[in-house]
Amino acid sequence: MMESQTSANISTKLERIAKQAREAPDMAFRTLAHNIDIVWLHEAYRRTRKDGAVGIDRQSANEYAANLEGNLQSLLDRAKSGTYRAPPVRRVHIPKGNGSETRPIGIPTFEDKVLQRAVAMVLEAIYEQDFLNCSYGFRPKRSAHQALADVQPQAVIMRGGWVLEIDIRKFFDSVEHRMLRDVLVRRVRDGVLLRLIGKWLNAGVLERGELSYPVAGTPQGGVISPILANIFLHEVLDTWFHREVLPRLSGTARLFRYADDAVLLFSDKRDAARAMAVLPKRFGRFGLTLHPDKTRLVDFRRPDRHLPSSERSGPGTFDLLGFTHFWGRSLSGKWIVKRRTAKDRFRRAIKRIAEWCKVHRHDDIRVQQETLGQKVQGHYQYYGITGNGKALRKLLYEVKRAWCKWLNRRSQRARMTWERMNRLLERYPLPPPRIVHPYSKFA
Repeated sequence: MMESQTSANISTKLERIAKQAREAPDMAFRTLAHNIDIVWLHEAYRRTRKDGAVGIDRQSANEYAANLEGNLQSLLDRAKSGTYRAPPVRRVHIPKGNGSETRPIGIPTFEDKVLQRAVAMVLEAIYEQDFLNCSYGFRPKRSAHQALADVQPQAVIMRGGWVLEIDIRKFFDSVEHRMLRDVLVRRVRDGVLLRLIGKWLNAGVLERGELSYPVAGTPQGGVISPILANIFLHEVLDTWFHREVLPRLSGTARLFRYADDAVLLFSDKRDAARAMAVLPKRFGRFGLTLHPDKTRLVDFRRPDRHLPSSERSGPGTFDLLGFTHFWGRSLSGKWIVKRRTAKDRFRRAIKRIAEWCKVHRHDDIRVQQETLGQKVQGHYQYYGITGNGKALRKLLYEVKRAWCKWLNRRSQRARMTWERMNRLLERYPLPPPRIVHPYSKFA
């Protein structure tokens, strides 16, 4: 089967579904599963990451590919007949930004990832016609950096204002299955797809050898989870804000959402206060809870605005997508919104690298240099935006410190002084800071 022909055939099908969704925004699709055939599964397989962690069956992508045609045909038959059983996900925990909490991630089997990708392709074709421009997370041709690039100029144009930071408590663990299904059936009523989604929502979780069956939450870490989260929050927040909130405001306002990370920017304090008052009720209707401390209203008015002394509580800062946003002067002396790496993200990055240096301190120096270089480059790849050079330089310095510290522990006889470390760095240099995303309309 020619890969280019497969992709072309699937693109035609996807566009046909998208066209129907655009032309009938209120229509519920009753027949969708017929689109998923063996060619569709081949495309889903092609789009599935092959280097991810293995699920509970320990089967790798290479092992699955050894009998790809037979495996995909079996998968298709089971999915269509209703005999497919969603295997439990293997749960692991990764640290959150505050260092004291962890975020659970579920790892499906490779075959489950392929089938989830096949269904996600169908859902994406429909809901991309419905989703609003305020939503950036896990969508085609949209990214976190696009959201960041849009927030800055809008805040400058509005001369700041009032920022409402929204923090949904344990969103991926608390989505009620009934609520999610109620939202889904407004657009999707195909029995095969709804049955599969239900199986993934109810699939067990294997953690430390114990199997449990959560009654709420989406399969975080699963391929299907991001699109389900977007569908749910599109209804809970996006459409509600644009249809119900905006028409009632005295001033202007903008919403920026990346998955469950969102901020609202208001020009009028009274509008912001009213929105903050009704948000808990809105989210509560859908079984969600806002974090009482992390959901907050920030005075983000531009510092030079002439305000009565009784109102001067700003300018504050707010965090979005790993960056702290604050007011500062451009090179030309104008007030602009600048960004720097958020403190919790910075601490997390340094902690992880220091732990790696500790564990691998006896590895060959060349191997350490290559791995540390990859880690530093990965950090630059995300945090290397215009105006964040100081934080990048500080990270590199802290990485060098951690490397020096743990090289010093390799031997009690040969001390690794900074003089020796600098000579080592001349021979085994780490990548210098670089701006990967040079966007700043108002720099």
